[in-house]
Amino acid sequence: MPIYEYLCAGCKKRVEVLVLSRDAQVRCPRCGCADLERLMSPFAYHRSEADRLAGIDTSRPQSEDYYKDDRNIGLWAKKRLKELGHDPGPEFEGIIEKAKKKVKDELSG
Repeated sequence: MPIYEYLCAGCKKRVEVLVLSRDAQVRCPRCGCADLERLMSPFAYHRSEADRLAGIDTSRPQSEDYYKDDRNIGLWAKKRLKELGHDPGPEFEGIIEKAKKKVKDELSG
């Protein structure tokens, strides 16, 4: 049962609709209009940590948006340590995991 993204001609909003069958009459969940244009939804390209590390330029700070993906927390420091010839080791990973948990707790609480 796929979820499709539509543009509603009635309210001009982008909406997501769970389509239960091919023959289902799809309506806007906001205004009830049946005049919907199916859109191509954006998709994610998942990169490994090694790919993300390779793309980091440690000579400049990362944007605020970069850190909205919690997998990126600590990557700049990890790459910088490696550039300086230090192995961050498992202790560093533990520190980063604690930081990620703290950020999640602060955002959810």
